[in-house]
Amino acid sequence: MKTLKRRRKEHRTDYGKRIKLLKGGKPRIVFRRTNKYIIAQYVESHEAKDKITFGISSKYLLKFGWPEKNKGSLKSIPAVYLTGYLFGKQIKNKKLKTPVVDFGMLRTEHKTKPHAFLKGLVDAGIEIKTQEKTYPEENRIMGESLKEKIDVQKIKSDIDKK
Repeated sequence: MKTLKRRRKEHRTDYGKRIKLLKGGKPRIVFRRTNKYIIAQYVESHEAKDKITFGISSKYLLKFGWPEKNKGSLKSIPAVYLTGYLFGKQIKNKKLKTPVVDFGMLRTEHKTKPHAFLKGLVDAGIEIKTQEKTYPEENRIMGESLKEKIDVQKIKSDIDKK
């Protein structure tokens, strides 16, 4: 009987998917969700050793005009979209290679947060193959479904200025 690896038992690593990503030879964008924030990291692998080039979390949106009173919603769909947009702009500014997105063990259903992150990356100018029908609706991305409206366009323009 085969014993499972510890990280597989804990539902943290899909080793089959990881091997395929490593054999591809491209850098990865690792997307992770915590209880409070969204974390994105640009990871390059050499001989199965991962090196994080840079990373951001949705907490950085507070510097770009995200309302302080709404800091509890830093993992909402508009925050995830803006985190993807900010991350994509940083990749463009640093002139890094086009990466592959790694969602890990996260379930990726259509019109959810991982796809809002992808839309942010695509809107920032990163060329990633996705289908537009998987993105959340525009009114959800712009924050119209939240209790307190957030001016996503203003935050996007602040990101573009810096």
